[in-house]
Amino acid sequence: MVVGGGVVGLCTAYYLAVAGVPVEVVERRGLGSGVSRGNAGWVCLSHSTPVPAPGVVRYALRSLGRPDSPLYLRPLPDPAFVRWLWRFWRSSTPAAFRRGYAAIAELNQDTFDLFDGLREAGVETTLTRPGMVHAFLSPTEARHHLAVQREMADGRYPMPDDVTTGSEARLLDDALSSRVRAAYLVEGEGVVDPEAFARALGEALAGLGVKVHENAEAIGFRSSGGRVTALRTAQGEIPCSAVVVAAGMRSPGLLRALGSPLPLQAGKGYSFSVDLDPAPRHTLYFGERRAVASPIGGTTRIGGTMELSGNNNRLDWRRIVAVALASRHYLGRWFDDPDDLVSLIRDPWVGGRPFLPDGLPVIDRVPGHENAFAATGHGMLGVTLGPVTGYRLASYIRTGERPAALAPFRFDRLLP
Repeated sequence: MVVGGGVVGLCTAYYLAVAGVPVEVVERRGLGSGVSRGNAGWVCLSHSTPVPAPGVVRYALRSLGRPDSPLYLRPLPDPAFVRWLWRFWRSSTPAAFRRGYAAIAELNQDTFDLFDGLREAGVETTLTRPGMVHAFLSPTEARHHLAVQREMADGRYPMPDDVTTGSEARLLDDALSSRVRAAYLVEGEGVVDPEAFARALGEALAGLGVKVHENAEAIGFRSSGGRVTALRTAQGEIPCSAVVVAAGMRSPGLLRALGSPLPLQAGKGYSFSVDLDPAPRHTLYFGERRAVASPIGGTTRIGGTMELSGNNNRLDWRRIVAVALASRHYLGRWFDDPDDLVSLIRDPWVGGRPFLPDGLPVIDRVPGHENAFAATGHGMLGVTLGPVTGYRLASYIRTGERPAALAPFRFDRLLP
């Protein structure tokens, strides 16, 4: 039984099913309706990094009282939130960042091969690989960013030797404005339509005989002798021989029911779609403003921000405006007045991406239960890491042997 119909849960169900394991999926709404729906769709190696990084806490503290900041922290009178921030701060050292980056890079090695395998099996992944342009207003900032990325890549994937500066920088993508004074292209980085990808996975599961329970909310479990024997839903119990909790921000409550709560917080991200002329040909990263743009479904999806304001999905229109204003530095004045945005943009979206304090997911067996597993906490990397998470976890479930690549994502690393 896989709980969660986002990309991570669907990929886990897929790789179990193709291995001949009988699988059912339970999703409280529709497949791909959560964080998988409105994200930027990136499938990337160069930006697969933990959020806790040197300097990020200082940056967050400067955001207090500034809802237009790319990283917005709104303190809550919640001891669990304070403890999470403390552990986040302790995870933002250079050594911890390097360990986390290396762990994700190792897990990521098979990412594009697995996407190719899904396509060859008939799954319409929608993946294209136009490459990613990193755009900056300052050559100094661009060179610093490239130096950090080259060091972290450590030869695992190709990175350019230098940045393009001056008026030539905007020639890397026609959508860039004249304010962009430095840029570089990381070739081969990909993008998918995340909602369409989730639908395609659902269709593949149906073809494999997997039963999908949509609009069915998981509320707990029946266990006996250290084994889960049934999933409890709002509609009743469903017997099962094993369970995978891959329910994003719904995971903490379910894992608490198994005696193993996780310190997950929602890192809220915002996005919207807009028709631009010219439209970006690549995925774009706007360096100083930490916003992004992706060519998805014939339109441009612009997204950004990291908002730590509690576990909720309240859409703050000021954050939409902030992302739009940030993009204008790099894409030109595609709108004149923030009041114009209501008529120009489509599908304004907010999603609570699940974050653990060290920025890494948990992909492991749940302590104290032989047949319960967790795959959650992927933050902004759910689409990138979905196939490899599903593939490795399915192997773990079938064989009982933890793949070496999953060792850094153990449950027990989060114990006090």
